[in-house]
Order: sequence, then C-alpha cells, then structure tokens
Amino acid sequence: MSTSPTRISTPAGGPAREPLALTARTPQVPAERLVAELVPPPRFADARFGSYLPDPAQPSQAEAVRVLSAFADGLGARGGPERAGGGLTGWLRRLRGGASRPTPGRPAGSGTSGVYLDGGYGVGKTHLLASLWHAAPAPPERKAFGTFVELTNLVGALGFQQTVRTLSGHQLLCIDEFELDDPGDTVLVSSLLSRLVEEGVALAATSNTLPGKLGEGRFAAADFLREIQGLSAHFRALRVDGQDYRHRGLPAAPAPRTDKEVTRAARHTPGTSLDHFPALLDHLAAVHPSRYGAMVEGVAAVCLTGVCPVPDQATALRLVVLADRLYDREVPVLASGDSFDRLFSEEMLNGGYRKKYFRAISRLTALARDGGSLDAGSPDGARPDAGSLGTERRTGELTAGR
Repeated sequence: MSTSPTRISTPAGGPAREPLALTARTPQVPAERLVAELVPPPRFADARFGSYLPDPAQPSQAEAVRVLSAFADGLGARGGPERAGGGLTGWLRRLRGGASRPTPGRPAGSGTSGVYLDGGYGVGKTHLLASLWHAAPAPPERKAFGTFVELTNLVGALGFQQTVRTLSGHQLLCIDEFELDDPGDTVLVSSLLSRLVEEGVALAATSNTLPGKLGEGRFAAADFLREIQGLSAHFRALRVDGQDYRHRGLPAAPAPRTDKEVTRAARHTPGTSLDHFPALLDHLAAVHPSRYGAMVEGVAAVCLTGVCPVPDQATALRLVVLADRLYDREVPVLASGDSFDRLFSEEMLNGGYRKKYFRAISRLTALARDGGSLDAGSPDGARPDAGSLGTERRTGELTAGR
C-alpha cells in the first residue's frame, strides 16, 4: 500500500510565491464525476488484505481479514452473487446456518446481505474495506466505494431513483464512515440499501458504532427506530479491536507555529494554500460538502493561520468533512493558533457527534505531524521524502490501515 504522503519541496532561499487560497475555490462537480469517483481514495489505492498485518494481540483483526476474504471469494464464485448454489448466496447461507438470501420481491431486511466492520479509530477498518473492493472480482465500474456522506451526496445529485438504477448493476457497494446523524438520512439510506439488496448488490460498511446502535441517544421517533432496526438486519457485524495507528509510537504533534512562520512556509512551498481559519470556515458554508474534495484537488499542503474553536455544530460538521478529504489525499497541514485538540468544545465532544469530532482531531493531528517540516526557514528547506517521513507511520498504516 502506498502510505507515504506526497513529497513537497521547499527550496532554501527560493523566491516567495503568492500561495493558493481555498477560500477562492468554488468548484462545480458534475454528477457523472461523483459516480466516477466512487473508488477508494488515494491513501488506499494500493490497500490489499496482504498488506494488512493483524496484531497478534487483537484476534478480531485476523478474523476480519478471514471473513472479508471469504466474502470476496464468494462474490466471484460461479459468476457472482445471484447463483443459488455458490457465490455470495452460498456464503451468506452458510453464515446464517442455512437461511436463504433475500431475492428480488422479498421484504428488505429478511436476511443478512453484507458485512459491517465496527471498531475504534485507526484500527484499519478502511484499509480492510478498500482491500475488499480491490479483491472483488468485478471491473471498477461494477463496484463502488464511498463514504456515507458521498453516498448521500450522490442521491442529492442524481435523485433517488436514478441512484438506484446506477448502483443496482453493481456487484458490491462499500460504504465507509457509516454514521447516521438525522432521521432523514436514516430513512434515505435504509430505503436505498433495501432496494439494492433486492437487486442482489452485496454490501460492506465501516463505522465506529454497531448498526443496532446507530442514532441511539439522539432521536426517539418511532419511525427512526424502525428504520434503524431494518438497516441493522442487512449486515453481519464484525468487531475490529486495536489501537489508533495514527498515533501509535509516534512523537506528539508539533506545537502550532506563529502566523509569520506559517505564512513564510506557504509562500516558499509550491502548490501550498494559505487561508485564515475563520475565513475558511465561513467559505465551507458556501460550498457543498460533496465538492470539498475538488476544492483541495492539486493542493500540496494546507497552511492555516488563526486556528480557533469552531463556533457551532453545523460548522464543526463541515470541518469534519474537510478533514476527511484532506486525510484521504494525504495533504499535510501547518497551522498557527490553537492546537487541533481544542477545535471542538466539551459540549460537542460529549454530544451525539463526538465520534466524528474525535476522528477529525485524530486525522488533523496526523496531518499536522506530516506538515511539521514545512518550514521555509529550515536549513535545507525541504520536506522529508517518502523514505524519511516516519518509518513508524508507514509500519502503523500497514498494520492497521486507517
């Protein structure tokens, strides 16, 4: 798996350049691009089961590899999941002790149709999910990989019926970061997955919450709870235990720099953006989250001045999406102001979205560690290359990919 961030060169004594500004970018992303981009992100382009090294102290990791490998094999047996005697159907029948798989016309949720990886941050769930996508014996156009947010964005762009038609011919749909934050999204995704299960599409998902616990403690509406129960019935849940590889055995993230240091680094590093953090937060409100990936496309590093706690929940959730897109693309971050562990208030970290916020802190801290060498005033002015940028980090990622 390719785990080293993009090499960034900052020539010592080189001329200052006017850096890019994310706040000046308002990309337009056509619907067909959203479909084409339903593949594992660059960080996991080379993820395979063989590059995931289970921790001997965590037997659930090896079990997850075994189950997902069998799942992938089942997808290819006898030409695909629709064969009654083998393939995914046979694998799922064995999994349920002889029960039959849902077929077109049967009620949604009447049988397990996928695998659900539950676990803490940085234990390798996304590495495993991407490995399953790569192992599935289908061309890229017949398998899809995206985050929960990207899936809901696709429905928003194409409409529900067109999304069903677009994905119903797929062999496999992989959904990363499966977290339901409001009843509307719950009903939408539950309905979509039910329709896809009826069409024979295999499902795989990751989350930090077991499917039967999605939304628990946040919404009590009967319709919402009913949708949660139906959604849970589609999956066999697998627990993946372990430590967060992003910070396992690594030095602490560097302390925030001064505004002057961040600005100097941005102006001496080609392809780097420079934004005032509060202005960037305001700009995120004007750009649909489905376009955040396009907004940071081609950016070698992100420099931020004046990092401060986010003012409200809506802003915080948008920042989470941006952090995910930066992390997927391995974009280093150099910042001044408050440290990233102070972005979210205690109330936020104790609320219903706390898992998203802790994930964002984990990822931004890892990117800040990567960006620590973006210093135009350093002796050689160069960012370490792939070989020197943390052998420890590469080992951790191969052990537990995300």
